[in-house]
Amino acid sequence: MAMKNDTYREAYVYIRNEFCGILKETDEGYSFCYDKEYLKRENSLPISLTLPLQKDEYKSTTLFPFFDGLIPEGWILDVVTHNWKIKYKDRFGLLLVSCSDPIGVVSLKGENK
Repeated sequence: MAMKNDTYREAYVYIRNEFCGILKETDEGYSFCYDKEYLKRENSLPISLTLPLQKDEYKSTTLFPFFDGLIPEGWILDVVTHNWKIKYKDRFGLLLVSCSDPIGVVSLKGENK
């Protein structure tokens, strides 16, 4: 999938290893949109209560709190920032490297697999 010129990075979002949408870092901030095929499924679940299922794209000037909450904290965050040489303020970068195999049901990948 080609990125628009205003998109810096994309993360493909999964629920229980099932592709459900795309999170983008853009010129204006961030956007999240559920996959059309995912929305058609009978058993589709929202990734969070704050991002219910809908066809329209969500937009925000800051990273959505749900996604920000997936980023590790404390000493684990220190390990991630040190090992991958990512700054604490690069929240999207931290998501990409630390949330591909999380404890919960939602995961993110830098490319669609």
